[in-house]
Amino acid sequence: MAQIPTTARVVIIGGGVIGCSVAYHLAKQGWKDVVLLERRQPTCGTTWHAAGLIAQLRATQTMTQLAKYSADLYYSLEAETDAATGMKQNGSVSVALTDERLEELKRGASMARCFDVDVHDLSPEECKQHYPLLNLEGVTGGVFLPGDGQGDPTNIALALAKGARKYGAKIIENVKVTGIKTSQGRVTGVSTTEGDIACENAVNCGGMWAREIGAMAGVHVPVQACEHFYILTEGIDGLQRDLPVLRVPDECAYYKEDAGKILLGAFEPVSKPWAVNGIPEDFFFDELPEDFDHFEPVLEAAINRVPLLEQAGIATFFNGPESFTPDDRYLLGEAPNLKGMYVAAGFNSIGIQSAGGAGRALAEWMEAGEPTLDLWDVDIRRMYPMQSTKSYLTQRVTETLGLLYADHFPYRQYASARGLRRTPLHDLLADNGACFGELGGWERANWFLPPEAKERGEVAKYQYTWARQNWFPYAAEEHKAVRETVGMFDLSTFVKIRVEGRDAEAVLQRICANDIAVEPGKIVYTQWLNRNGGIEADLTVTRLSETEFLIITAAAVGMRDMGWLKKHIPDDAHCIATEVTAGEGVVAIMGPNARKLLSKLTDEDLSNEAFPFGTAKTIELGMALVRAHRITYVGELGWEIYVSTDMTRYVAEQILEEGKNHGLRLCGMHVLDSCRIEKGFRHFGHDIVDQDHVLEAGLGFAVKTGKEASKYGDFIGKDAVLKRKEEGLSKRMVQFQLNDPGPLLYHNEPIVRDGEIVGYLTSGNYGHHLGAAIGLGYVPCEPGTPPSALLESSYEIEVAGKRITATPSTKPLYDPKSERIKS
Repeated sequence: MAQIPTTARVVIIGGGVIGCSVAYHLAKQGWKDVVLLERRQPTCGTTWHAAGLIAQLRATQTMTQLAKYSADLYYSLEAETDAATGMKQNGSVSVALTDERLEELKRGASMARCFDVDVHDLSPEECKQHYPLLNLEGVTGGVFLPGDGQGDPTNIALALAKGARKYGAKIIENVKVTGIKTSQGRVTGVSTTEGDIACENAVNCGGMWAREIGAMAGVHVPVQACEHFYILTEGIDGLQRDLPVLRVPDECAYYKEDAGKILLGAFEPVSKPWAVNGIPEDFFFDELPEDFDHFEPVLEAAINRVPLLEQAGIATFFNGPESFTPDDRYLLGEAPNLKGMYVAAGFNSIGIQSAGGAGRALAEWMEAGEPTLDLWDVDIRRMYPMQSTKSYLTQRVTETLGLLYADHFPYRQYASARGLRRTPLHDLLADNGACFGELGGWERANWFLPPEAKERGEVAKYQYTWARQNWFPYAAEEHKAVRETVGMFDLSTFVKIRVEGRDAEAVLQRICANDIAVEPGKIVYTQWLNRNGGIEADLTVTRLSETEFLIITAAAVGMRDMGWLKKHIPDDAHCIATEVTAGEGVVAIMGPNARKLLSKLTDEDLSNEAFPFGTAKTIELGMALVRAHRITYVGELGWEIYVSTDMTRYVAEQILEEGKNHGLRLCGMHVLDSCRIEKGFRHFGHDIVDQDHVLEAGLGFAVKTGKEASKYGDFIGKDAVLKRKEEGLSKRMVQFQLNDPGPLLYHNEPIVRDGEIVGYLTSGNYGHHLGAAIGLGYVPCEPGTPPSALLESSYEIEVAGKRITATPSTKPLYDPKSERIKS
C-alpha cells in the first residue's frame, strides 16, 4: 500500500472498471493530483465476474456514441498500455420469438441506422446462419450487429488503471473511505482508514457500495445489489471460437463463447436483491450461494434453444452481485445538492460496455463544469431522494433487472414500488376510471376508462403492444374533448419553487433568458441557458410581488432545476429558493368551453380584456380562494388552477359537477402529450436538452437579448445566442405529420430527406385531431438559409424498417397563429 497524499485535486472512490476509467480520462486530459482509492483490490466488487459483453446500440444517440467509444478505446488500450484487454469483434445476434419482439428489434435497427451503427435485419434462417447452434423453434426473426463483441473485464479495468498511472494518477489499494467532508455546500475532503485527504472534487464510483458512500455526503445514490446468475460449461470439442454473442430476450438469456466453452447468463423476470441491510465488510472477490431452482427455468429453455448444452457439462454455476438503479439507467454527474461531488455508479450489468464512454463523459463534464454531451438519460439529477430508500429500492430492483430483457413496449409502466407519492385528487381520479403511471415516485393519471367500458367488463390497465394499445380510443375521446369542448387535467405534480428576497429579480434576470422584470401577476415563459446557449431548463416564472416569484417546471426535472437554481444564486444575494410542490394542487381546465365553465364558478371577469393570456390572479372559486394562471401546454384556451392542497379536491368536485353542462371530460398525461405535439410545443428531455441551442430549437421568441443586465450581469448564454444569430443556424426543429394515418411514432425514428437519413425524431405521438402520427426532430441546414428552404425537400420517416412519406412544417401544424389559445 502506497502512502496516501494529504491533498488532491480529485479523489475517486472505487477501483472497479468505472473508477479506473474516470481516473484514466481525467489524467489523460491533463488533471494533476488524481487519486483513486480502493477499499481492497481493483475489480474485487463486480468487475471481476462481469460477462464482458460489448454492445454498441443503446437507447439514445449519446449512449450509443459512448458505447461505440468504449469499444474503440478497449481495442486501442493494448497498444497504448501494453496490457491486453481480450477484445474480439465477433458481433451479436438478437432473436425474437414473437411478432411484438420482432417489431421492437426492427425499430431498434432503424434507430441504429440513425446512429451510424452497422445493423442487419435477419430472417429466421439467417439467424441460424450466423449462429449455427440455434434451434429455430418459434423464432420470428432477428438482427445482427457485426461491430459488437466481447472482452475480458478484469484486463480491461487493469489496462485502464495502467493507463491512468502512465498519465500521473495515483491508484492506492487497501484504503477505505470512511467519510466525506463538506463546507458551504461543496466537497472539501475525504476521510480514510489511513488519514484525511483535502480535495476539490470527489467521484463516487463505489458500485454496489455507492449508496452508502453517497450517504456520507448527504447525497442520495439509489443503487441496490441483486444476485446475478450465469453458468459456464466445460470445454466443448470443436466449438466455433468466433461465434457471435447470442441474445434471446424472450427467454431472458444470453450466450457467449468463452475459450471453447459457453457462458449462459440470465436476466430473470423476478430478481433477488442482495445485502439489503448492508454489504459484509469482508466481501471481495466473493461468490454468493447457488440457487439452482431460481435459475432452472432459464436453463431448461436454453437447452431447448441451444441443444448442444444438453451434452455439455456444467463447470461453474456462478452467482455474484450486480448493482441496479430504479430505472435501469446508470447514474452520472454532479450531485444537485453538493458542488464537487460527482457520481458514476449503478451500471445495471452493462458496466463494461459503458465504462469507457462514461469515464470520458464525466471527465469532460468535470473539466468543462457542465456536460459536453446530452447525458440527461443517465443524469443523477433525474432521481428524487426518496428513490434511494431501502424499501423503495428493494421493491423496484426485483423488477428492473428483468426489464433489461423484457419487451420494451412504449408507455410501459413499472409494477413495483408504486403508490409512494399521490396527489390530492388521486382517489377521486381512481374512482373515475384513472389508469395511473409513475414518474419520480408520483402516481399520475395517464388515461381514463370510460363508464361504458367499465360496464363491458374492461379494467383500467395497460395491454401493451407496439400497435394501438387498449387505451388508444379512450385517449382519442379525451383529446377530442380538449379540442372541441373542455378537458380537466390533474397537474398537481408540477414542481413549484418560490424564489424570494430583495435580490430575487436580479438573480432570475441573470438565470432566465427571457425578461422577468414584469408587473406582479404576469407569467413569463423562459429557458435557462448554459454558456453555450444550450437549454438547461424550460419553465415558467410567475411574478407574485415585488420580491416573490413562482417557478413552475415539470415533475421529471425538479431536482435538476432546483440544483441549477441554487448553484447560480450568488453567495451574497438576498435570495432564497424553496420547493413548495406539495403545498398546492393544480387543476387544469383546457378547451373552448373553459371560460364558460369557470365563469359559472366565479364572479371574476375571465374575458380577454380583464384576464389576458399570460396572467395570474387570485380569485374566488366557489368557497375557495385559488390562483388562476391563464397558460396552456395543449394549445387551447384554458387556466391552471393552483389551490391549497387541503382544498384541491373540493375545487375539482365543483368543476366536475359544473362540467357536466359543458362536455367536460377527465384527461390524462397521454393526451397532454398528444395535444402538445400537435401544437409543436417542445418537451424537455426529448426535444430540448442542454446540448440543443435555444435558437435551433425554435425558441428564440423567449430570449430577450436586449433586456438590461442585472447587477449580477447579463443572462447566462447571451454571448452564445448573439454569436449563433450572427453565424446562422446549422439545424432547425421541424414538425412532421405522417401521410399514412396507420403507423405510430414514439421517438428515435429516422428522418429521411431526399432518400438520405439526416436525423431522427426527438419525440412522437398520435395527433388525434390532425388524424395521423406527429413527430418533432432536428434537420440540418446551411447557415443563413431561411426555414422555408427545408420544406422544399421530400421527407420520409422510417418506422420499423419501412419508410413512410411525411409532411414537414416549421410552424405548428395545429393553430399556427395561436388564435385558439388567445380566444
